[in-house]
Amino acid sequence: MTDVDTSPAQTASGSSFYAAMRILPREQREAMFYIYSFCRKVDDIADSDGPRAERLEALAQWRRDIDALYTGNPPPRVAPYLPAVKRFGLKREDFIAIIDGMEMDVPAEIRAPDEATLDLYCDRVASAVGRLSVRVFGLSEADGIALSHNLGRALQLTNILRDIDEDAGIGRLYLPRELLDAAGIVSSDPQVVAADPNVPKVCAPIVERVKVYFAKADEIMARYPRSNVRAPRIMSKYYQEILKRLLARGFAPPRQSVKLSKAAKMSILLRYAVF
Repeated sequence: MTDVDTSPAQTASGSSFYAAMRILPREQREAMFYIYSFCRKVDDIADSDGPRAERLEALAQWRRDIDALYTGNPPPRVAPYLPAVKRFGLKREDFIAIIDGMEMDVPAEIRAPDEATLDLYCDRVASAVGRLSVRVFGLSEADGIALSHNLGRALQLTNILRDIDEDAGIGRLYLPRELLDAAGIVSSDPQVVAADPNVPKVCAPIVERVKVYFAKADEIMARYPRSNVRAPRIMSKYYQEILKRLLARGFAPPRQSVKLSKAAKMSILLRYAVF
């Protein structure tokens, strides 16, 4: 493969992630941009409209490349990751978990997964990213894993609540089967479910879970100097504001999209970026 990852900051530019991470010291910032760039690249494969077999092979190649990185023979596109891997002790299994999570979307579109499958998906595509990140931030092993578990799931479930209609548009439905059944929604067709008036009954218990995850994540971060947790705190506040706006809007169809303006992001950044 020839797509050498030499400009990770450019890949991240314009995202909420970029604003949160650019405040970090240089070595941490560069490591986080490489982590983000990796996630974007494998996510783009999973979300592309290419043939499924080709997407699976592309993800398999990334898996082989990560294995080669950790056996001391990295191909060009992952060779720039090596300093961050060594400096911060980034773990191979977390990179692989992210690939595994992206792969869950490829053989067939995810539609109404059971609760265990949804939690595994959140762990792979979000909490595994957190496990890489907290090593860069310098948290203790136990607190780092706990923060990754809680904040990763909070962010991913907020995404799922925000993107019900967008996901339905590409044939995906991440709302869990058990909650759909409890709300009397028997269909697994994303468009049918998105239009069902009982969707708020499905979203309500997810919102409560997200609130608990955010509270636990904030409790962990409160034990550290603000300078150690500025970046994850900013991401947490971004998404807590999104959740607040989702609750104000409601989940009954038709739903208007919810986004944070640049001014809202800047306000959070200025408030939490200071020491």
